[in-house]
Amino acid sequence: MNTSRYRDLNTALREQFGCRVQKITLDAAPTCPNRDGTLGVGGCIYCNVRGSGTGLSQQYTIPQQLERGKERLRRRYKAKKFIAYFQSFSNTYGPLDELKQLYLEALAIEDVVGLAIGTRPDCVADDVLDMLADLNRRTYLWVEYGLQSIHDRTLRLINRGHDVAAFVDAVERTRRRGLDICVHVILGLPDEDKAEMLATARALAKLDIQGIKIHLLYVIQGTPLADLYQSENYRCLSREEYVDIVCELIALLPPQVVIHRLTGDPHPDELLAPEWALDKQTNLQAIRDTLESRDLWQGKNFSGQ
Repeated sequence: MNTSRYRDLNTALREQFGCRVQKITLDAAPTCPNRDGTLGVGGCIYCNVRGSGTGLSQQYTIPQQLERGKERLRRRYKAKKFIAYFQSFSNTYGPLDELKQLYLEALAIEDVVGLAIGTRPDCVADDVLDMLADLNRRTYLWVEYGLQSIHDRTLRLINRGHDVAAFVDAVERTRRRGLDICVHVILGLPDEDKAEMLATARALAKLDIQGIKIHLLYVIQGTPLADLYQSENYRCLSREEYVDIVCELIALLPPQVVIHRLTGDPHPDELLAPEWALDKQTNLQAIRDTLESRDLWQGKNFSGQ
């Protein structure tokens, strides 16, 4: 795959480890302050009860999930090393000792060379960050923060449960400890236009972040967003709209930022809309073709600090 117009994660991992490295998605069965009653009980409007997870925690331990993932990814990609990716819900939300045990359990598995820990910016107390900094001295590690939008109005609308100030504070405290940060953003959030989505990219380009994940907002069954969609109060982006915004967003990013993802992977049995979100390879090819045809590349429109 030609990714010369942007810095992708696979390339960054190959530079780091000298071989094909794949992330294994894990479900550690954590929860979220936006679901357990601390902040709320319904979660973000696009999130269902699985919290973007696999549901595997009901059947398999973390070591078992890793071994299953290793076998599959070795067959599919000929991967030699692996990153344990704690994805579902908020993976720094819980007792410190239990969190540390989870991470160490993953790192004890053969050929697991690092961690990616998905969480919220309001779920990283200083003692948690200190523990992650200690792990970072021993292994490869990313902290992944779900931001979604730089606009507080949007964060309130999607019931995010934190504001932009909480995210900026988390970034500053995380970077003081030398930890690398990947920020998740969602394109197509309710009532956001293209200019507002690109404003999120411009704001992130000015912060000390090392990675970004770009997601399409798709509609999952059993969510408040599904109710909005079915009542015709929400319209999904078209593929053409999404590709257009992604390409312009890429051009706004600093050239050194690692792009971990250009679109998401909805569960087919849960997806309501848009149907085109399931055709990931077509979507990625459309992005690559559009970057080429418009002569855009990562950093082209980056304005610096």
